[in-house]
Amino acid sequence: TMSAAEDAEWLRRVRKQFGNIAGERKEINLEEFKSALQMKESFFAERFFALFDSDGSGTISLEELLKALSLLVHGNQTDKLRFLFQVYDVDGRTVGLLGCGSARGVPAVTRRGARSPRAGSGCIDPDELRLVLRWCLRESAIALPEERLADLTWALFEAADKDHSGSITFEELREELEGFPEVMENLTISAASWLKPPPPTERSCRPHYLTRAYWHNHRSKLAFLGGYVGLNLLLFTLAALRHASLGGWLAVARGCGQCLNFNCSFLAVLMLRRCLTWLRGTPIAKVLPLDQHVVLHQLVGYVVLALAAVHTGAHVANFSRLARQDGRHALAEYLLSARPGAGGLGGTASQTGLALQGLLAAMLAFSSPCIRRSGHFEVFYWTHLSYISIWTLLILHGPHFWKWFAVPGCLFVLEKVAGLAWRRAGGLRIVEVNLLPSKVTHLVIERPQFFRYKPGDYVYLNIPAIATYEWHPFTISSAPEQQETLWLHIRSLGQWTNKLYEYFQQPELPSPEPKPLSRSLREKRCRRWAQVGADGAQLLANTGCYIDGPYGTPTRRIFTSEHAVLIGAGIGITPFASILQSIMYRYRWRKQSCPSCHYSWCEDLRDEEMSLRKVDFIWINRDQKHFEWFVSLLTKLEMEQAEQEPGERFLEMHMYMTSALSKNDMKAIGLQMALDLLAAKEQRDSITGLRTRTQPGRPDWSKVFGKVAEEKKGKVQVFFCGSPALAKVIRAHCERFGFRFFKENF
Repeated sequence: TMSAAEDAEWLRRVRKQFGNIAGERKEINLEEFKSALQMKESFFAERFFALFDSDGSGTISLEELLKALSLLVHGNQTDKLRFLFQVYDVDGRTVGLLGCGSARGVPAVTRRGARSPRAGSGCIDPDELRLVLRWCLRESAIALPEERLADLTWALFEAADKDHSGSITFEELREELEGFPEVMENLTISAASWLKPPPPTERSCRPHYLTRAYWHNHRSKLAFLGGYVGLNLLLFTLAALRHASLGGWLAVARGCGQCLNFNCSFLAVLMLRRCLTWLRGTPIAKVLPLDQHVVLHQLVGYVVLALAAVHTGAHVANFSRLARQDGRHALAEYLLSARPGAGGLGGTASQTGLALQGLLAAMLAFSSPCIRRSGHFEVFYWTHLSYISIWTLLILHGPHFWKWFAVPGCLFVLEKVAGLAWRRAGGLRIVEVNLLPSKVTHLVIERPQFFRYKPGDYVYLNIPAIATYEWHPFTISSAPEQQETLWLHIRSLGQWTNKLYEYFQQPELPSPEPKPLSRSLREKRCRRWAQVGADGAQLLANTGCYIDGPYGTPTRRIFTSEHAVLIGAGIGITPFASILQSIMYRYRWRKQSCPSCHYSWCEDLRDEEMSLRKVDFIWINRDQKHFEWFVSLLTKLEMEQAEQEPGERFLEMHMYMTSALSKNDMKAIGLQMALDLLAAKEQRDSITGLRTRTQPGRPDWSKVFGKVAEEKKGKVQVFFCGSPALAKVIRAHCERFGFRFFKENF
């Protein structure tokens, strides 16, 4: 219930919103009402407008709006249910919201301009219910065939028509809704929410990064950064003190130079992907923030540029001092002329230093996200290759750099040679392509003979037909137990991925001579092109590609967790698809069956490589079509789990569709009730076809994680792959509940 202050604020906001829309007329018409509500479909806007317009004038005044919204926001459940009933009673006697008589539709003042109703109607018949449910589906962006709409209508009508009279009365609707307590608690309407003040946000007196939960969840990264800063300060101090007698500027330059020796070598260490992948399988992975190696690489890059600027500035200041003292040499001579004893190979320290400064600035400028993501990836790629020139110049510039660079440099060269050798061994063939809804390309690539990877790993992919020199990282969506092929699911979000999708839309593709394949793969190539369903195409083409990898990700920790919560948003399901398939294979291997009674059970899945007790998989999609990407995989997983009791299930799946209106929205209550009833009757969700019921709207993370905490299956670790904005929200909730949080990073 609102306090007096909140009520006054709400009233002020309503008046302001109304004034902005109505202007000097002090009334709003139907079109303005639709625009203000921002409804996807006009049906509900028209129904709400008719009920708000108590005097039937065809416009809504501020007084009418305030009375109607006050009832919807502050009214009791009976008032709100009566309004809901009137929305669904489409052809009944239309009365103003505030002039409603009894629940059975006691005669009230008939509005002027209302369409001619059936006399005496105060109940909902099947045709009315079907019409409203059809508009509910459109409002929630759900597409179902007419026969499914008929099933939904009958499921809800059969449940609500308690006396089997062929119509639903107000009392029957209220009785049916009482079986959905979560709806009754928060029954509201988008029109009321539109003008309600936003809920007050809870603000802590301390900054987020000073909380105990933040330090607990980021302890490895913070400890690493503390050690990194401390080491740089130590190196700077020792080098500066050693050269303090030569002047202040030179001491600063030497201190920065020593730090540059370390940081320029450390940059290479942070991109040793094969070494880092190997380290993920060792105990050191629990101490070092290996998941953040790309972010740390970027951070060290900025540090290098800053140190180089200070180093160069200090030397220029020192040369300027020497030029004034000497009087025989100008500053330009110190900077541009090679002089014996000036440092570097042949006294070229000044010249190589200026060249290094220019290369570093160019590399940083062309590494910005706006360059990489605006269709200019090759600019980023070629300028980044200047690291070869930078390391060469550093060896010529600094007399001690080679000592720092010897080990990282050798490892870097070995990784590059191994990658080149792997690529030279021969290209691979894309043996199957599926074009999925929302421009997702599913590639099936022949698996190299000695290719070993873990669930959730990723590879770099190069397809010369798309771009000769571009390599892009994609998660492997197939399980390691799948021997002959690799799967990649690629969402079209950038220039390269859009080119890939468009390339495979072509009916005819170049067909180079294929390499010998196994019999099963040869059989798949019997057709050049095949149509699959009404929304996608399957292209069987002999297109060449190269892969570099595999490389590890944070998801490798999943199998060593006790209770893992996997959260995928949209195409962010791909790393978890591999993991879920791997779990399914392990489940099959451990499945036992009694030869006498044919009873089946599964032995404990935990072993030396897997300590999982429970997995909660949460997939969040914007609309219905996105679920088609992996619905066959999820169906198989459900079938494997069907024989276990609900309380004993190792894997629990939770699906959310954000475009669907929540159960608390008056425009969706009937639809969500019908979906629940039909799912309970058929043991199948109408949206996805899975046993798991698709939940409308976004997850309530407090409730989701609260339920996970109550299960007490062991230490909880949350793994997320999706948008950075959602990652921030989930990370905050994980810190609140004390769960470890891991995010997929490339």
